[in-house]
Amino acid sequence: MGYGLKNAKFEGLNNKAGFKMNGAIFFSGKYGSTAQYADWIGEATGLPVFDVKDASADPSKYDFLVLGSSVIIYKLTIRNWVKENLANIVKKPIILFTVSGAPSGQKLDDWVADSLPKNLLSQIEHVALRGRLNPKEVSWWTRLILKIGAWKNDDPEAKKQELEGFDFMDKSSIKPILKLAQQFQSSRATSSQ
Repeated sequence: MGYGLKNAKFEGLNNKAGFKMNGAIFFSGKYGSTAQYADWIGEATGLPVFDVKDASADPSKYDFLVLGSSVIIYKLTIRNWVKENLANIVKKPIILFTVSGAPSGQKLDDWVADSLPKNLLSQIEHVALRGRLNPKEVSWWTRLILKIGAWKNDDPEAKKQELEGFDFMDKSSIKPILKLAQQFQSSRATSSQ
């Protein structure tokens, strides 16, 4: 995973030749971790922050997007919004941050690939962030799924986290996202759509 505007994923995706790129943050979360990260990114970059449930969350107004999503039961919570807005985001550079208990790696990459349209994956720069989970704050269904997951999990530490919860929130972990957003904000678009 590279962090840079010259990344091949982003070449040729810019629009509005001669103008600085403007962006926005769109997030979908369930228990607050994703919203917290979105707010921290918004504060650091000056980008507007939209919960995808907000009717004014219109990605067509922006040149690049920062998408944030919780991962619940191996799926991105933003997946339906992405599919509904695909026509407005398919040619834009996208920074995706996922928030879960899972560290970055193949397992998480597979969950992202299974949740999003295949034609969108090539233009996404994915940054995995660790969230928090308090089993007392989740639905009974989610607690049941966590117990089943813990029962099937061979990793004793992951099993413990699924049963007892965790808090991996770390404001400094957004640095790769800030770097990419800053590069987009200070760049000039090179081609038109």
